[in-house]
Amino acid sequence: MPPQIRAATTSLAAACLLLAATALGQSAGEQRAEPVAESPGEFQFVRLAYSVNRFMDYGGRNQAWQTDYPDAEHHFLKGIGRLTTVDAAEQGHVLVPLDADIFDYPWIYAVEVGHWYLNTQEAARLREYLLRGGFLVVDDFHGSFEWATFKSSMERVFPDRPIVEIPEGDEAFHVLYDLDQRIQIPGRRFIMTGQTWEQDGRVPHWRGIYDDDGRLMVAINWNMDLGDAWEHADDPYYPHPMTALAYRFAVNYVIYPMTH
Repeated sequence: MPPQIRAATTSLAAACLLLAATALGQSAGEQRAEPVAESPGEFQFVRLAYSVNRFMDYGGRNQAWQTDYPDAEHHFLKGIGRLTTVDAAEQGHVLVPLDADIFDYPWIYAVEVGHWYLNTQEAARLREYLLRGGFLVVDDFHGSFEWATFKSSMERVFPDRPIVEIPEGDEAFHVLYDLDQRIQIPGRRFIMTGQTWEQDGRVPHWRGIYDDDGRLMVAINWNMDLGDAWEHADDPYYPHPMTALAYRFAVNYVIYPMTH
């Protein structure tokens, strides 16, 4: 893509993010996270603080949503600022599903969703958020058991919408970077052993959920760990090609909802 088109795309994306936040609007909430100081920036990184499925609450995983926090978002935001003209905030936010401010933020990231649990009320709030233009990226969960845990809550969010493989030609893979190379992006601990998979999750999948107009609402990164690749961007032991690819996904995952 020519540089002038890339610049125009990212500038348009920044403007669209502001419009998206307005379109999402404000909704009366049942919960509110601790107030945080706003950092300037048109793009805000929001991490979802969810409850853990009681069957998965072992080995200290009751705070699984905190994995890679806050280093992943620190490097993520620096990368967005470096690779695009989007004005990215300097720090991220943490919100619970029923937070009153969730509609102010058109982009949310949830990590280790193979451990999460959304009750009926939280699922309804997330469904409303997504149908009103929000975008959710889920990451760092592996294997068939964690998939089943993730899917159980996601089916409460969208009982009538299928989870599908994102097609090769989907704009989410081409909106800025052409993501034709889709290799498994592993966690640092596993790549140090020469093994790129965890549990029985040998094959990476990029799946999604779409609205009635064909807009991707949920980007599902299963059997991979983009967050580790962002977090360890300055680690000489983590392979640079995988970090670079993880950042390209990050950029596309930001630009796509800002322009759709």
